[in-house]
Amino acid sequence: MVGAFACLLLVSLVPLPFIVALLAVMVITAVLGALIERVAYRPLRQAPRVSAIITALGCGLVIQNTTLSLSPYARPMPRLFESRTFEFAGVTLNSLQLFIIGVSGVLMLGLDFVIRKTDWGIALRATASDRATVPLMGVPVNRVISLTFAVGGALAGAAGVLYSQAYPVVGAAMGALIGWKAFVAAVIGGIGSIRGAVLGGYILGVVEVTTVVVLPSTWRDLIAYSLLLVILIFKPNGLLGSAAQQKV
Repeated sequence: MVGAFACLLLVSLVPLPFIVALLAVMVITAVLGALIERVAYRPLRQAPRVSAIITALGCGLVIQNTTLSLSPYARPMPRLFESRTFEFAGVTLNSLQLFIIGVSGVLMLGLDFVIRKTDWGIALRATASDRATVPLMGVPVNRVISLTFAVGGALAGAAGVLYSQAYPVVGAAMGALIGWKAFVAAVIGGIGSIRGAVLGGYILGVVEVTTVVVLPSTWRDLIAYSLLLVILIFKPNGLLGSAAQQKV
């Protein structure tokens, strides 16, 4: 939601090309993500895990209601990408859809590469695995966690821009449902697995579209969340997740 509104504000002030607007928004939301970590999460790092969950909900409500007070009505988003329609084997696609898929794929592959192959990615995985020990290895935990929130914020900002081009109306509540579905996709794929989250997102998307084709659209969320419950019953750690091994 912040990414969509930041994009709307930027293109209203300056006529920017789409890629420039996308990169600018990613910088803005990355700074916001790092700021939220510093102000809201870092003081609670030693608190019980439920405190972080409550903080996350609180931050979301603060951002949403701040935006709502500034812009109480949904606003149209101008098209930043000229779209052409293609038809192939009875399937109709447009260039905007293909562009969104392409940009999303590049971002996901880039994130996967960074997490698996770079020093920061190794430090991030080590911090997630054993936060108490990694400072002894010289890993700057605060910097690693802040950068993690910044990267997450940048990706969320990119998602907001792409979503606002596919559905060109932005509102203060637009991020809530998308956020819940992102969480569902991550749980289906396995918390902690980037590839699992991608797989979970595709599964959720296919289930929602298939449901709308076969059943009334009001069944869409019911079927999607029922799928989550079924997967958690048989695979509590998600499709690609693994149970954490702890030495006793």
